[in-house]
Amino acid sequence: MTASPPRPLRQKTIGVLGGMSDVATADYYRLLNARLNAHHGGWDNAEIVLVSVNFGNIQHFVHGGLWDAARDYLADKVDRLEAAGVDVVICATNTMHRVVAPIMAERATPFIHIVDATGAAVRAAGLRRVGLLGTAATMRSADMAQRYAERFGVEVVVPPEADIVAVDRVVFDELVRRDIRPESKAEYLRVVEALRAAGAEGVILGCTEIFLLIGQEDLPGFPVFDTTALHVEAAVAHVVGGLEAPPAG
Repeated sequence: MTASPPRPLRQKTIGVLGGMSDVATADYYRLLNARLNAHHGGWDNAEIVLVSVNFGNIQHFVHGGLWDAARDYLADKVDRLEAAGVDVVICATNTMHRVVAPIMAERATPFIHIVDATGAAVRAAGLRRVGLLGTAATMRSADMAQRYAERFGVEVVVPPEADIVAVDRVVFDELVRRDIRPESKAEYLRVVEALRAAGAEGVILGCTEIFLLIGQEDLPGFPVFDTTALHVEAAVAHVVGGLEAPPAG
């Protein structure tokens, strides 16, 4: 008979900066608990502190290009996570890593960057050139592309501007409301096939809601990297001791 662990079970507390959107954050919460339950067994799961922001503010900052205002807004939310004593911070969105990563570079609390979780998986698969879908801000981000290239030797390629606009519209008008439409799925798959024709060896779902619309089952034989799942796995690995969070800078 397996001995029960001492109670209370001590584990690291995950700080989740969420609400961007509430749909993605709910999936992070569900997946973190499911993965840690699978590790611990029984009734055990994750210990999480969640600070969830108003997505209306985020939409305003992103579409207005108000990145300094976004940084000030989210720095206050990180303060709240740290005041709660979290052991590691994750940000449940690709787009806002643009401001959260610099915030965390100035903090002592470990931070798991979503690009690092994803880039490691792309490199482990032996790929060097992958497509990137996400919000327009993510697809146009020089910082994102640079981090994939410098840390993982991965070149990211993005759709042409008209497709960037179309992909972004589906994220903000549909996916953040968990509004899943067959015509939007067909549009995303068309964009992926165009990236594949342009030489991409796989595709990164670089928005934490996109996995709701398309996934590996839709693209047999073409590697799909779901940033939500990979980020969650990295956080779980950190909690169970298999990963030290990389430097935030």
